[in-house]
Amino acid sequence: MARVALVTGGSRGIGAAISKELKSKGYDVAATYAGNDEAAAAFTAETGIKTYKWNVADYDESAAGIAKVEAEVGPIDVVVANAGITRDAPFHKMTPQQWKDVIDTNLTGVFNTVHPVWPGMRERKFGRVIVISSINGQKGQFAQVNYAATKAGDLGIVKSLAQEGARAGITANAICPGYIATEMVMAVPEKVRESIIGQIPAGRLGEPEEIARCVGFLASDDAGFINGSTISANGAQFFV
Repeated sequence: MARVALVTGGSRGIGAAISKELKSKGYDVAATYAGNDEAAAAFTAETGIKTYKWNVADYDESAAGIAKVEAEVGPIDVVVANAGITRDAPFHKMTPQQWKDVIDTNLTGVFNTVHPVWPGMRERKFGRVIVISSINGQKGQFAQVNYAATKAGDLGIVKSLAQEGARAGITANAICPGYIATEMVMAVPEKVRESIIGQIPAGRLGEPEEIARCVGFLASDDAGFINGSTISANGAQFFV
């Protein structure tokens, strides 16, 4: 029987690549999205992966959505907390709402995604929790105090969950992508993009599929002794 994987923000960008990678490895995949119905429908038509709409910032919505996934697809064995947003501004111009929006989605959203599936993982003595953090959670970033705080917090979540889940056969790990060739990055002006690439020793942007392959490994049985770890996938831009 195939294992079930849930990927939040799983119908676009890095999330879409993760969903496809896990499906290619034989998982039954469910992907969530927040608002773009057209993109989600196109993704399902292309891949056959079912999509579910809910706001990860809302615990009740998340719990209800997860219950629906488990009823339709099966108990969730692998959860990839990938959904995230940015609300960038220099700190002196950042509004309380910009702070709250990012905290609620990127940090509390991880709690809201993992907490409902945790008891089932403990009961079945198996689970894979994979959180997509960021290079900017490791090193900080101008005009991203809110975002960097959440992505650093995500690393604390996985280190703590790893200790709690290890005896129950659950692993919790993080991936910190550097700059990846997603729609968002490719949409920035070419001069800005060239400046970004100039900071990456590999001399290029990463590809979403490269992050997806990291997820595929961490979700596998081969990664059973890797727990509480962070994979930095950034082309040698930053070392911890």
